[in-house]
Amino acid sequence: MPPRLQLGPRVLVIAIGVSAVVLALALNPLEMARQTEQWEPVPPKVTVGGAGVPPSDAIVLFDGRSLDAWVGTNDHAPARWQVREGVLVPDKSAGNIETRRRFRNYQLHLEWRIPEDITGSGQARGNSGVFLASTGPGDAGYEVQILDSWDNPTYVNGQAASVYKQSPPLVNAARPPGAWQYYDIVWTAPRFKADGTLQSPAYVTVLHNGVLVQNHAELRGETVFIGKPAYRPYDRAPVKLQAHPDPSPPISFRNIWIRDLPD
Repeated sequence: MPPRLQLGPRVLVIAIGVSAVVLALALNPLEMARQTEQWEPVPPKVTVGGAGVPPSDAIVLFDGRSLDAWVGTNDHAPARWQVREGVLVPDKSAGNIETRRRFRNYQLHLEWRIPEDITGSGQARGNSGVFLASTGPGDAGYEVQILDSWDNPTYVNGQAASVYKQSPPLVNAARPPGAWQYYDIVWTAPRFKADGTLQSPAYVTVLHNGVLVQNHAELRGETVFIGKPAYRPYDRAPVKLQAHPDPSPPISFRNIWIRDLPD
């Protein structure tokens, strides 16, 4: 005969307690469910408009009328690009432009169009870019490439929607020249320690024409044409648009807005 199981008083109390919890769950499941509900803080309401209308909490960077939100990257004078019939057209001789305001983490919406009569091939066909953090003059910073990639072979980490020279897009979601295209970008800025060393890298998520093409991609540093990427410490930075000096006709931009995101 196996030995009899002896339950001491403490074991009995525990058994009774477990039974009480099980009984309470069976008798009052709604009360148990409420223990995992969160009621505060209440998320603020955002009004969402139709196509081409920014959400109510967005900072409008270009609405087809004014370049007041932009300055020249190299001299910080008022931006000298052109506004034609509600669209923004780069002046390649004037160089890059960037926002007056500086940002850290954000959601960015940007619409762009390759000219229908585009010429050239490879990187010399509608080349431009959006720099998610402009860390200095010229092309310093972190670039998502803009290019005609409808029928235009080039290196894959330099085609449209690539993180330039770092991360090719998951798919090619390009539209043909003459059609408006758009990026929706979520940018998580790199963080740096007090001594300037990297604490956490930058990440970017990109939707090209509504298709996910960069899925929380980790950057290895600033994007560069020659050499290896590296991080340089910064806190907040402007968003920059590139006036690439390739000989093809300039592209166009419209409906640019941004939403600050919490750290």
